[in-house]
Amino acid sequence: MDEAELAARLHTLTQEHRDLDAAIDALRALPGHDQIQLARLKKRKLRLRDEMAVVQDWLIPDIIA
Repeated sequence: MDEAELAARLHTLTQEHRDLDAAIDALRALPGHDQIQLARLKKRKLRLRDEMAVVQDWLIPDIIA
């Protein structure tokens, strides 16, 4: 993947992460919300965060100074 593709992937992941955040908040606001569904959304959000970190590492490599 080139840098433009990585940047686009990071943007997509970031947007999906924000969308999941909103979905989690909306689900929590419902009375008697489904705890299993909430846990699944949170787990997906954590996976997205991990994937975002990997893509960021590819975009910004560590440089030993």
